[in-house]
Amino acid sequence: MDFWDIYDQHYLKVKKFILAVVRDECAADDLCQETFMRVQNSLDTLKDESKVSAWIFRIAYNLCRDHFRKLKVRGAGERANDAGTQIAVPSSIHKELEQREMSQCVQEQVNLLPESLRSVIILFDLMGCTHEEVSEILGITRDAVKVRLHRARKKLKALLETACAFETDERNVLICEPRGCSNT
Repeated sequence: MDFWDIYDQHYLKVKKFILAVVRDECAADDLCQETFMRVQNSLDTLKDESKVSAWIFRIAYNLCRDHFRKLKVRGAGERANDAGTQIAVPSSIHKELEQREMSQCVQEQVNLLPESLRSVIILFDLMGCTHEEVSEILGITRDAVKVRLHRARKKLKALLETACAFETDERNVLICEPRGCSNT
């Protein structure tokens, strides 16, 4: 397998995934670069070429988890700054969600989900991964993926029902509008 073919095929999806998880453009760029550096350095250790996508996403997911661990270790002052950065939703996420006919209200509610539930929704619903791929990426069983996905959707639905009003636009597409103030 040629690294550059793998890079060309997976870069955009990996970048979108990382950006959706960390919600920080600069950190996402760094983590994406680190992901592909690790892919390049470890490509010869990949045993099953059919699982290259899950392998890459697993590397990216682990780097995201490490990123959050490092943020927790920092001092309180630095955490306050990071929290402010993480709440700001990058424009590339807006574009992706708009392409999927989702409003900012829905995006804000997805961002309120705990990381473990948010990751499953992002991988399965936004990135189009299968249950098996999500299982391999997150290092959990297929049944655990289904349970988390169910819980994530249930929690998201409850958040949306509280924070949003739904209507249909001229294209007959469901639109979500915030009720009053934003939750973020």
